[in-house]
Amino acid sequence: MTNPKKRKFTRQSAVAYKRLAGRWRKPRGGHNKVRQFEKGKIKMPKIGYSAPKLLRFLHPSGLKEVLVFNVNNLSRINPKTEAARISHSVSKRKKQEIVKKAEELKVKVLNP
Repeated sequence: MTNPKKRKFTRQSAVAYKRLAGRWRKPRGGHNKVRQFEKGKIKMPKIGYSAPKLLRFLHPSGLKEVLVFNVNNLSRINPKTEAARISHSVSKRKKQEIVKKAEELKVKVLNP
């Protein structure tokens, strides 16, 4: 399930200046055409563009991400609706143990 309303909002003048690309900033000028929602100008983010509540905060695979710090955390994960993301502070050896245990429990690991 993807959100049909989801857009990439570009900053004003991002076409002219490469350094502005990928960084949204709200226009604040008095005569700014984007801020005034003038027809034909770039779109501004509004509350109507948000994803449906069921789709919010989900991984693109459709699973909810659960942060895992050790092997014991895997037992609390529902493999049908949740996926494990191993914390960046976990060591290499512990990470291998978590991945091995996740395969046994059939839990998807997002960053093996």
